[in-house]
Amino acid sequence: MSTDVPTPAPPTGASSRRGPLRVGERVQLTDPRGRMHTITLTAGAEFHTHRGRFTHDDLIGRSDGTVVTNTAGIEYLVLRPLLADFVLSMPRGAAVVYPKDSGQIVQMADVFPGATVIEAGVGSGALTMSLLRAVGDAGRVHSFERREDFAAVARGNVETFFGSPHPAWTLQVGDLVESLPGSGLVSAEGTGADRAVLDMLAPWECLDAVADALAPGGVLICYVASATQLSRVAEAVRASGRWTEPEAWESMVRGWHLEGLAVRPEHRMVGHTGFLITTRRLADGVKPPLRKRRPAPGAYPVVEPEDVATGTELADDDPAAYGVRPVSDKKVRKAARNALAGAAANRAPGTADETLADEVVAGEPDAPGETGVTGGAVE
Repeated sequence: MSTDVPTPAPPTGASSRRGPLRVGERVQLTDPRGRMHTITLTAGAEFHTHRGRFTHDDLIGRSDGTVVTNTAGIEYLVLRPLLADFVLSMPRGAAVVYPKDSGQIVQMADVFPGATVIEAGVGSGALTMSLLRAVGDAGRVHSFERREDFAAVARGNVETFFGSPHPAWTLQVGDLVESLPGSGLVSAEGTGADRAVLDMLAPWECLDAVADALAPGGVLICYVASATQLSRVAEAVRASGRWTEPEAWESMVRGWHLEGLAVRPEHRMVGHTGFLITTRRLADGVKPPLRKRRPAPGAYPVVEPEDVATGTELADDDPAAYGVRPVSDKKVRKAARNALAGAAANRAPGTADETLADEVVAGEPDAPGETGVTGGAVE
């Protein structure tokens, strides 16, 4: 009786990440100046520039990380593109979620193998590929995209990267709010999806629909481009009463130049691309705890807490109404005396301005022990 255990099939896309270079694969070429070119290996085809050429057959069957020399003697480093490289060079129908943000989304949303993930706003499929890698073949990513042309671009990019359709991916063309109830999204416990990622213009319009489909404790993370969108999402999450207190952040990546002793930051960096805001689904019938921290003065157009007893609203010309900390009259007088004293001290001897001296002397004396010009007098 044979006891051999059949070897399980490798996860989708894994076989194309190792072994010799094959026909149909995309490879990345880097020349001596650091310029990159991405090509798809085709039998009999050529890669050529104004500085020479070589045939694709020179690469097919060779190992990853090899070097090829063209007819002009120029060497190219040949590597399979990483997911980050592929995302930045693939065809785009819409702006892509940059690798730095995709990594943050997968980590901060805690996307785990076997998870069921709702994705809305597929765009060109950049984030979809990161989500599919995280959930694996046993998971499920159900993506919604309003535009059919964007969906076609995303499908092509995803299938190109993985080498075939991914078994965990379902792409549905349609509006999230309208399509989600009939999508049949159910987790292993039968309580809904585990995670939701919204990359759209107005995610606050979808909060109730996502809450209906998400399991209690599930994570929602939204990717928005502007501070106005960020504020609206946060306020809608709080007003809904079905989510925990939201948290928001952004990430920026700055590379470093490494050349001998010339170690310094690069002149260019990947700065602001978008904001991320995350929250978690509360159990049904549970009210979120009241916020304990006091909001900044002027953060909301309502009566401030210290004025609730009298019902008096802050005046429009009150700095506190705009979140500005008021400056005391005493501090202003002290600053004026110090400034005038400095002006008087810088005048040439014998040319003191009597008017200026009178202004310096004027005013109430400072409290004992304070630094600066005391008593309002200048010696």
